[in-house]
Amino acid sequence: MVRRRDANTLSPTLPPGGREQHAFAARLVAWQRAHGRHALPWQNTRDPYRIWLSEIMLQQTQVATVLGYYDRFLTSFPTVQSLAAASDDAVMAHWAGLGYYSRARNLHKAAKQIVEMHGGEFPQSVEALADLPGIGRSTAAAIAAFAFDVIAPILDGNVKRVVARHAGIEGFPGASAVEKQLWSAAESRLPLRSTDMVAYTQGIMDLGASLCAKSNPRCDQCPIAADCVARLSARIDEIPAAKPSKKIPHRSQRYLLATHGEAVLLVKRPPTGIWGGLWCLPELHAEMGDSEVSALVSVQFAIKKHGSIEPAAELEHGFTHFKLTLQPIRMTAIALDSRAAEPGAMWLPLADIANAALPKPISTILRRLLD
Repeated sequence: MVRRRDANTLSPTLPPGGREQHAFAARLVAWQRAHGRHALPWQNTRDPYRIWLSEIMLQQTQVATVLGYYDRFLTSFPTVQSLAAASDDAVMAHWAGLGYYSRARNLHKAAKQIVEMHGGEFPQSVEALADLPGIGRSTAAAIAAFAFDVIAPILDGNVKRVVARHAGIEGFPGASAVEKQLWSAAESRLPLRSTDMVAYTQGIMDLGASLCAKSNPRCDQCPIAADCVARLSARIDEIPAAKPSKKIPHRSQRYLLATHGEAVLLVKRPPTGIWGGLWCLPELHAEMGDSEVSALVSVQFAIKKHGSIEPAAELEHGFTHFKLTLQPIRMTAIALDSRAAEPGAMWLPLADIANAALPKPISTILRRLLD
């Protein structure tokens, strides 16, 4: 259910839970206005573009990390039109190091759709926003609330914890049956006035990020502690349930670290998958010997003559679902063939590493060359 900004007075139809649940929103709104965060760069704006950008960047990324990226991104792409007109490489270069690169690809796709299908204007309904690439129900509701005062629930990771504890909803929040209960409970706790939606939405985020933390929550300072089921039943440490444990697999991958003068050989990754659309060191099969590597670089990258092939220092990198050991294989190209390398390959000057669209671990390996 979505209620819009024209509900500036108390509605005669109360949400599920009635006036008791309206009190939840009122307490949260009052707390946010007195104690919540107010100085972040994406606050105190109603520009849906800036709000959308912040919401996407903040997905699975800490605020402290996002701050620098957010400002740099807006400097280069101040409007949705400028983002839509940008090249893929330019967008990915500004996202490099932030991780979860499908966010950047979807951000670019959505910007193009907003310009081409909506005349450069952001849709205002949760449903229309959620139809854009990379925007789910919760993110759509956050954009709609902050930009347009739409009354709709959000349910990010921190908010799930707040709602689960207050309503006493047991189980792992990522389970579909539990998530369904959480959406219902979040809906029932919404404000009745659309003018409260900015403070309410920010407040429930702030509460989950501070007082209602996963460990050592400060219930004595919480504005909704008086009727929190988890607190009253002494189950704060049990609700919500932890994600079922799963062993994280470990993988290893060899990469060709080939240099020629003051440049390094890179190839562009496919548009989807890990590091999609970024520039990376060429991958090598684990079983390839030196002669096979020599044949590969001759055929694919026009390296006519090269020096010895030696292993370089390995690097460990963690993804959400697995760990990766990067194993660079060092090679110095002495002479290049007159023919061009295959499409999708380039020699990047080492001086340009900082401005290239590189995955963070690849950038780390290349920076070692400059040390």
